Amino acid sequence: MSRYPASGARPLFWILILGISTAGLSGLLVWGFIKGRDGAAAEAQREQPVKAAVQVSRANTGLPTITLDPNLQKQADLQVKRPNTAPYQQQVQAYGSVLDLQTFTDLGNTIANAKSQLAIAEAKLAASQAAFQRTQVLHKNQNVSTAQFQAAEATYRSDEASVKAAEVQTQNATASAYQAWGQVLGRSLADGTPLARGLIQREEVLIQITLPVGVSLGRAPQTASIETTTGQRVRIEFVSPATRTDPKIQGISFFYTADAASGALPGMNVTAQLPVGQSTSGIAIPASAVVWLQGRAWVYLQVATNTFIRREIPTTEPQPGGGYVVPALANPQRSELPTSDVDGAEPPLPKNESLVVSGAQVLLSQEFSSQIQGGGD
Repeated sequence: MSRYPASGARPLFWILILGISTAGLSGLLVWGFIKGRDGAAAEAQREQPVKAAVQVSRANTGLPTITLDPNLQKQADLQVKRPNTAPYQQQVQAYGSVLDLQTFTDLGNTIANAKSQLAIAEAKLAASQAAFQRTQVLHKNQNVSTAQFQAAEATYRSDEASVKAAEVQTQNATASAYQAWGQVLGRSLADGTPLARGLIQREEVLIQITLPVGVSLGRAPQTASIETTTGQRVRIEFVSPATRTDPKIQGISFFYTADAASGALPGMNVTAQLPVGQSTSGIAIPASAVVWLQGRAWVYLQVATNTFIRREIPTTEPQPGGGYVVPALANPQRSELPTSDVDGAEPPLPKNESLVVSGAQVLLSQEFSSQIQGGGD
């Protein structure tokens, strides 16, 4: 039998071969089209802008705003909570200096010496007066001579004059104390009360607090606080209005005392926070929520799920366990959020927004890293 088809079947054979080839070519073209379309889609996907994990902008109020990817929030262990309320006391900032009390001590010594001389003179007078009175009786009875009587009288009159001179010296020393240090401290020096003794013996230090020019208080607060150059906050107690002002500040001044063990040393300049007015509602800021930038304290508020605003806070009222109490703003509109301290008023924080209490430092780092990578905002 022949290996080739019969002559009548040859056209059918070639038609079949042509059909198979055409189908294969069509399949190849379809496959190439599909692959080309997928490649174009992938290329278009690659050309789309990648959304940054961290975005930094400025809110309408000018406050720094950071948007952070949820994955980064989880990695940073970011935690937020509604802050607790606490009573807030408005503060007035003043300036002060710890005084050198050498002149105070010298006046105390002068008063003590004058009093001692007066006591000696009075003792002599008492003795000479008694002797003169006895001599006077004896002289009337002619039991002593006139010369003896006159000598006793001279001694008595001399001692009487010495007492008057000692009294004047005591009065002058006391008056100097009143003029230099005021009625409260002057009387304390004159009477030797515990206030003066504590200052002279360096158990306490005396601080002159001066208000800025144009600022006045109806009444000086009985207690306040100072911050030393070492950053230590010290409680101070009111003594009296000061008898002089600080020549560099020219404001109203007061005298306060502080424990000498507090680290406040004579000659040290301090800043003071004087509470004024009635307590109002405030917010307790934990120490973990506070970040520091350029010597100022900041916190982050969560204003949306992934968005946070950095806000400055006042540090005039620290909490004993760390952190601060700041004034509160109830139910503010976003456009009403203040950006900084205006005319000495401390910027309040809204009560109705959550506070970043863990991971705030990471937010600050991410904020500035993003600005550096993007060339700043």
